[in-house]
Amino acid sequence: QEQLVESGGGSVQAGGSLRLSCAASGYTGSWYFMGWFRQAPGKEREGIATLYTLGNVTYYADSVKGRFTISQDNAKDTLYLQMNSLKPEDTGMYRCAARTGYFPRPGEWFDPAAFGYWGQGTQVTVSS
Repeated sequence: QEQLVESGGGSVQAGGSLRLSCAASGYTGSWYFMGWFRQAPGKEREGIATLYTLGNVTYYADSVKGRFTISQDNAKDTLYLQMNSLKPEDTGMYRCAARTGYFPRPGEWFDPAAFGYWGQGTQVTVSS
């Protein structure tokens, strides 16, 4: 059974860095896209970074572009999110997700409904 397990969250001061990891297990060969989403209390889930696993193409939300980097280690079946220059507004529960196959329409790489596999999440708290 496919499974995603996140780690690496924690508390950090503004301007600091964290690296999140997402360990994948099970049959992951059909996962064409993997992404990171976050949700702050009282807010909707937000897609922030997506990776096309077969070509290492990346997509970033404007809110994190230039500060966050999504990457993968195929040998370890692990997805990463390097987060630099963290801001208090980056606080939230971060979850990784995976999608089988291609998106039916362009621009859906941040749509939570387009991803069928989810981890439980890891909390990130950024203090000012």
